Amino acid sequence: MDARAKTGVSIRGATRRYGAVTALDDVSLDIAPGEFVSLLGPSGSGKTTLLGILGGFVQPSSGSVWVGERDITFAPPHKRNIGIVFQNYALFPHMTVGENVAFSLRARREPKSTWARRVAEALAMVELKGYESRSVHQLSGGQKQRVALARAIVFQPQLILMDEPLSALDKQLRETMQIELRRLHRQLGATIVNVTHDQREALTMSDRVAVLKDGKLVQIDTPERLYDRPCDAFVASFIGEATLLDVSRAGDNAVRLGNTLLRTAHPLPRGDKLLLAVQTEKLIIDGENRHADANRLSCRVTEVLYQGESLRVFASLADGTAISLRQPGGHDARQRIPAPGAAMTVALDPQDTIVVPA
Repeated sequence: MDARAKTGVSIRGATRRYGAVTALDDVSLDIAPGEFVSLLGPSGSGKTTLLGILGGFVQPSSGSVWVGERDITFAPPHKRNIGIVFQNYALFPHMTVGENVAFSLRARREPKSTWARRVAEALAMVELKGYESRSVHQLSGGQKQRVALARAIVFQPQLILMDEPLSALDKQLRETMQIELRRLHRQLGATIVNVTHDQREALTMSDRVAVLKDGKLVQIDTPERLYDRPCDAFVASFIGEATLLDVSRAGDNAVRLGNTLLRTAHPLPRGDKLLLAVQTEKLIIDGENRHADANRLSCRVTEVLYQGESLRVFASLADGTAISLRQPGGHDARQRIPAPGAAMTVALDPQDTIVVPA
């Protein structure tokens, strides 16, 4: 990749209205050169609208978009030097793999003498070396996705946009392609903006994740901080699996759940209405945890679901509040889980005791 790929993006106050409906509401976001950022949110959150504004397919009602020092807010898509990978691949069925990849070069009137070399280089990057003469119909879903990626990178774009590029793939292939996209990003050093509704995909692939809701940017952070330090109840419940429980303030770093005092290693948010975000992966069955300062909750097992690599354990607190935890699916772990109806104590480390505003 040449130096043009090392270009950051700045979105300033981007808003898009459709009559009385605001699809995107005053979103500002800076993306560093070479960064991989995923736009994550439920349907109608504004993530696809924001990607469309970046690509030039949607005009903002107000705000601006900059790539490096260039204002591209109203530049047409073909003059933005942006590579795009669509959800449905958008390959031309009557063209070979090589012709599909070269199409980006032909559309930009690049010298024809360079096409063969650049197509070969792009296909090698996506591990499809020698596929130039193959028909699109001969390719698997994963191979088609790789061809779409090669077409997006062959002309050395400043920015690569990806619109749910893995959603059409089966689970196993999708997870493999997540790792491949991370590898490709490291190799290219390109700035990438990816739209997805899959939380695990966003956390796996991204340097940072931007969570949107109702057209607004709610939180942007690294995957670790987004999962460990959600800013509010929406993010806490949308990222991973979490049960939200009403708690009351009991000091600078403590809350009370019913009669149980819970300590947290993090400052409590402001406000009187607080929620404890109990993440299933961070609760463990007491006895496995030897830390004296762990928070402990007494409960009763209501159901155990076997889900292959893990077990989902549902339980009820003394007041009837439902919680759940996820345990490894191996034989030893299964032996330690009490049967439905049995009493159980679960532990939560203060570092994993997350309190958010209601």
